[in-house]
Formats: sequence, C-alpha cells, structure tokens
Amino acid sequence: MMDDSQKHRILMVSDFFYPNFGGVENHIYYLSQCLLKLGHKVVVATHAYGNRSGVRYMTGGLKVYYIPWSPFVMQNTLPTFYGLLPIIRTILIRERITVVHGHQAFSTFCHEALMHARTMGYKVVFTDHSLYGFADVGSIHMNKVLQFTLADVSQAICVSHTSKENTVLRSGLPPEKVFVVPNAVDTAIFKPAVDRPSGSEIVIVVISRLVYRKGVDLLVEVIPEVCRLHPNVRFIIGGDGPKRVRLEEMREKHSLQDRVEMLGAVQHVQVRSVLISGHIFLNSSLTEAFCIAILEAASCGLLTVSTRVGGVPEVLPDEMIVLAEPDPGDMVHAIQKAISMLPKIDPQAMHNRMRELYNWHDVAKRTEIVYDRAFKCSNQNLLERLSRHKLVGTWYGKQETYFWIFIRQHTIMAILFTGLVVQIEGGT
Repeated sequence: MMDDSQKHRILMVSDFFYPNFGGVENHIYYLSQCLLKLGHKVVVATHAYGNRSGVRYMTGGLKVYYIPWSPFVMQNTLPTFYGLLPIIRTILIRERITVVHGHQAFSTFCHEALMHARTMGYKVVFTDHSLYGFADVGSIHMNKVLQFTLADVSQAICVSHTSKENTVLRSGLPPEKVFVVPNAVDTAIFKPAVDRPSGSEIVIVVISRLVYRKGVDLLVEVIPEVCRLHPNVRFIIGGDGPKRVRLEEMREKHSLQDRVEMLGAVQHVQVRSVLISGHIFLNSSLTEAFCIAILEAASCGLLTVSTRVGGVPEVLPDEMIVLAEPDPGDMVHAIQKAISMLPKIDPQAMHNRMRELYNWHDVAKRTEIVYDRAFKCSNQNLLERLSRHKLVGTWYGKQETYFWIFIRQHTIMAILFTGLVVQIEGGT
C-alpha cells in the first residue's frame, strides 16, 4: 500500500466519456478504475449528455462531473476560453487535485482545462489518441492549437510509437517528454465462445463506425470480390454512419442480401456476442493510432485482417494478424491468406496471449510512472513559459504570447471573483 505522499489525486478531462462509447471513452473509464485500485483518487470531468448533468458516481466510487455544457459539434463543446474557468477551478480545489490528465487532441474541453490548470500551477499530462495530417486546412489549425496547449505541458502520452512520432512532429514537444503507453482490453469480457462456429461457412465480422476514415469505400470493393471467389464466405457488418448507404447499395447491386448482414449500430455490451459468431475480423481503416477493436477481436479468438496504417502493425503479433495495404486487391489477397490460416488458429490460446500482452492494470502502473515524472518537472515562471510559446512560429508565436499574457491577467481576476463562490459552496 502507498502512503498518502505517494498517492495522486487525478482529474481526467475530455469531451468524450460515457454514456458515449468509443476508444477514448473506454480508455478513460478502465484507466480510472485501475488507478482507483492502486490507491489513487480519480475524478472525471466532461460535458453533459442529454439530461445527464451534475455529479454521478460509477463503479468503484469513480466520481464524474457532467458539467452543464452542451456539445457543439462531434461531441465537442464550443470553445469559450473563460467559460469553464470557474467550474474547473471549483473542481480542482474541492477535490484537492494534484494532476490534471487531458485526453484527445480535438477535445476543446481538454484544451481549456489544461490551459487553466497550468495557469494555476498544476501538473498536467496529455494523452493523444489519434493521428493527424500536416497538409489540409483542418490539420494545420489543429496542430497550431495543439502546439499552444502543449507548449508547457508536464508530460505527454501516446498510444503507439507511430502516434508518438506524429505528436512530436505536430506539437514540437521534446521526445523525452512523450511516453508510449498502449491501450488494453478487458479480457474478462472479451473471451472466446465455448463452442467455435462450425460448418463449412466462414464468417467475416466488421464492427466499425461507417465513415470515410474507417475505409468503408474499400469494403464496398472488397466484399463483392471475396464473395465471388469464396461461395462459403458470409459477412456480418455492425455499425452506423453516413457511409452505410454505400454498403447497402453494394449489397443490392451484387444481390448479396443473403451473404452480407447489416446489423446497424451495436451497443458495446453486444460487441462480444457479434464477434464470437465469426472467424475473421476485418479492419479497413485508413488511419489508426492504435485500434482497440482488433484487440477485442483477438481476445475473442478471431484472426484479424487489417490495413497496414498508423500504429496497427505494432498491436498484434504476426501470427494473429494479416496486414494489407489500403488497396482492394491487396486486401482480397490478405483475406484469402487468412482463410487458409484458419485451421491452425486456436481461439483459447489467442485469448491467453492477449491476456498477457494487454492488461489495464499494467497500463495504469505505466501511467502512474508518468505522473511521478510530471511531479519531478520544475515549475516554470511566466517568462519561461512565454519563451516556450514563442517557438510556435513567427506569427503564431507572437500572437500566442500576447494572448497568453492576456489569459494570465484575466485568469487571476477571474480567480479572485470565483474564490468567493468556492468559499460559500464549501470548496475551501
């Protein structure tokens, strides 16, 4: 057991958390649960989801602040710079937080919380869960925001080595401040079926958001060709999104209604039941920093076929995955190779291997080390922090330096005004 001086009081901050489901949401939840078991205090702050607002408690005593801020676009809140300051400061003081841990680069809630926490002198850690480009307009502006936010972050975490390289190039962070801590899978939930699907039929499972980034356009070309070459192959597709109509059009065009089953949106609690009905899991993503979905599939004993993009080649051993270039012809060839490998696959052995490789308790211990490193970082004064912001760029650097001084002055004024509110509410 750790003594009180070794324990951290952590505030997890992101726009993405339960009841919404996704890789970031699962990561925050499972990491928080394991940190609680290690003796740390963990609090989560996110925006409201529908009528879910206020303070809620989850398994293990995990306290969640659903701040009454409505999402603006893609589950992100509208950037306000100062709107969150009184609430964030109240939470930091009331919960006696020592470390603020922000998640996901395109979470505006995360950026604002980290900015205010650093201004108030807290240690901050940031985890990047995605890969971004460098050439398109959206990525250029997102990268500048990331440089501004991470200019004086204590430590940063990425979920793969490819993600680390991407984040270092985008943000300008020193590589020695960026750690690689992978995702994990709950092997107690994702386990193989007692009886493997039998018969001559081979079932290929796809569970994904049906959007461009997930390579749905590739599936539209791959599925008809695989069905033509292998009459005993059937597809099960779970997920929803704007690209679903393309898959339905493909199914109608090639008369594959009896061989391509469309499930629509699949709740997370039902994912295992869908996975264990198949033999092969197909991931056609065009970009991935890690991809938890292939971990869940491998833990259920499915052989994986995936595009060779981002951090995917780092995730599974060669005997568990067949990689292909994001090209229809290469993917068809990879699926054929996977079909020939199926007789040698032992689902239970694969599950046991995943249990050894990816464990949330191991992820929590590695994250704990990052928190300890953050506390060893020296506290920079305002001038030292401003010098770091000047490195962002000739124009952006100057603008952000002036903006940072503006933020600092008005934050101090806001703290003086909100201090009275905290005292009345019993926060001090």
